[in-house]
Formats: sequence, structure tokens, C-alpha cells
Amino acid sequence: MTGKLCEGKIPVTGGKVWYRIFGPEKTGTPLLVLHGGPGIPHDYLLPLAKLADERPVIFYDQLGCGNSGPVPDESLLTVERFAEELAQVQNALGLDTFHILGQSWGSMLAVEYMLRKRPAGVQRLILSGPCLAASRWNADQRQYVSELPKETRDIILRHETTGDFESPEYQDAMMAYYRLHICRMDPWPDCLMRSMERFAIPVYRYMWGPSEFTCTGTLGSFDVTARLREITVPVLFTCGRYDEATPASTAYYQKMLPGSQIAVFEDASHAHHLEKEDEFLAVVRTFLRGA
Repeated sequence: MTGKLCEGKIPVTGGKVWYRIFGPEKTGTPLLVLHGGPGIPHDYLLPLAKLADERPVIFYDQLGCGNSGPVPDESLLTVERFAEELAQVQNALGLDTFHILGQSWGSMLAVEYMLRKRPAGVQRLILSGPCLAASRWNADQRQYVSELPKETRDIILRHETTGDFESPEYQDAMMAYYRLHICRMDPWPDCLMRSMERFAIPVYRYMWGPSEFTCTGTLGSFDVTARLREITVPVLFTCGRYDEATPASTAYYQKMLPGSQIAVFEDASHAHHLEKEDEFLAVVRTFLRGA
């Protein structure tokens, strides 16, 4: 992590959000990073701070998680409000021109922001491990579940029927899945563990559900695929070979957006920015330098 640091809090609808800028003195076009979840704070994305040798790299924790304030009311947990929050962060930081990298749920937020706010200053967009149609994501996860060992699969299906998601055996089965499709490193890196330790589970469960492969929350109907052609800035899609955002689905999104690019990282999953860090950063650098 290079360069100077700058951090603070920004008033947004419902509270205040924390931000940190690496390399604020750099002259390259800033990169604004949107974390996933919803509710998983920025820590696991900190390797991207290495890009601050060329440009400011900005992280913030969305309201309700990490270093930001709590969500006072569940009515604030909407895609629309998070898009408004992003606009408030942009305005507070004076980002006239900038790039966006959205990872996982952050890809949903990034696209919603582009379509809803039509920000003139966004130069390039990176959608990493994208989920742009919840129904497609859910179908991919069910396929992955069907490929698990029978014992693990049966535990998942049984607890989905009973609704007992706190059971230790369900949690163990969930982690077995996550070690295949979220992060295949053993052990998981410290930055990812910090995010998991500060995971805002109530936010995640309200908006998504009890696990990555069981969607019961408000995002279940999310689908922006029909509107992807409205995005006119250059876009890079990234995913891992074993990603929850499968290569097939990521390629489908890429084909819906003429002129966009795709990078698939072998022997990697949803956290391919950690599993293949050097390769990922090189691809991102090349894409951003193209601006």
C-alpha cells in the first residue's frame, strides 16, 4: 500500500459512511471501489490499494457495516438508497472524473448507479464477480450445490426446508461450499478474514438471505440485463473459473454490452483478486491505463 492516506466520514441519507483514500496526491484518474455483501466491509479489497502508485484509490464502507454508522431503519436497505449514497460519496469527495470497480454486490450497485444517476464523470467501469440478474445467479448456485458430495448437499437441502440456518452442520456445509466458490486459498488471507469478522449479517440477510446459495431477501428480483446496453463507458468484466459469478453468466453479461471486455482467471473463484492478485492487478492496470 503506497502513498499518503486520507480518511474521514461523509453524511449520507440515514447516517455517516467512512472512507479512506490511498495515494490522494497521485494525478491519475481516481478509482472508487464498491465492496460486496451487502454488508461485507472493504477490508478484503485492500490489495487494490497497490494501484495507488498511479492514482488515488478510494474505499468506503456502505452504511450499516464496517467503519460506517448503523442503519437506523430497514426501509433504508434498498438498492435505490445505496445508489443515492454512492452519489453522495462522489459529491462529497469532489470526484468530477473517476473510475468504478464494483465487486459482487458492488457490481449490482455500480450498474444501478450508472443507470439511475447517469453520472457524467465515470470514465471506466470494472465489474468483478458480477451479479446482474439474481435469477441467473441463483440458478448457477443451485447447479454448484448439486455438484457437492451427497452428504453436504443433503444437509443444505434439509435445512433450507426447515429454515434452521443457524445449525452448526448447515454452517459447516455452507463453509465447504464457500471454500470452493468464494475463496479457494487455505488459509483465507487476513484481509478476507477481517471482512468476515465484521460482516453485517442483518444487512446481508435482509437484502440477500442466509447464504450465497439461498436467496430469500429483497434482491431476489434484481435484474438489469435488459438495460446493460444503456451503459456507454468502457466496461471490464472479471471472474474466476470456479466463481459464483460463473464464466458462462459473466460472458452472457459481457455479450449484452457491446464493446466490453472479459477476463477469466484460472484456478480461482469469487475472490480471484486475492487468489490471482498479481494477474488481477495487471489486468486492471492495463484497462484503466487505456483511458
